[in-house]
Amino acid sequence: MTVNHGTQRVVTGARYGLRDWLAQRVSAALMALWTLIVVLQVIFTSGPIGYEAWAGIFVPHWMKGLTLAVFIALAWHAWVGMRDVWMDYVKITGVRLALHVFTIVWLVACLGWAIEVLWRL
Repeated sequence: MTVNHGTQRVVTGARYGLRDWLAQRVSAALMALWTLIVVLQVIFTSGPIGYEAWAGIFVPHWMKGLTLAVFIALAWHAWVGMRDVWMDYVKITGVRLALHVFTIVWLVACLGWAIEVLWRL
């Protein structure tokens, strides 16, 4: 969207507002819930917590599905936050665009890696 402020032309992608505010809160709540579930499972696991016990937490399909949802929520949460940082503090449009693209590529790569690790267990 292009906004004119006097004689200076400002190119921004702002006006996300409530949708992104809500996405940040919902994704944070989902991540907090998942963290609580994992912590409770660790607390109530008998014996030492080794690789087998840790991997065993993620064996049930409901936990894999919830963890996948958390990874997606984390990527979305990070995207909204970083996009806002780039829009607020990087004034050169080309650099900001490059940072947006880099952030998207990085987050998609991290999400792909997380999915590979999760479904390989």
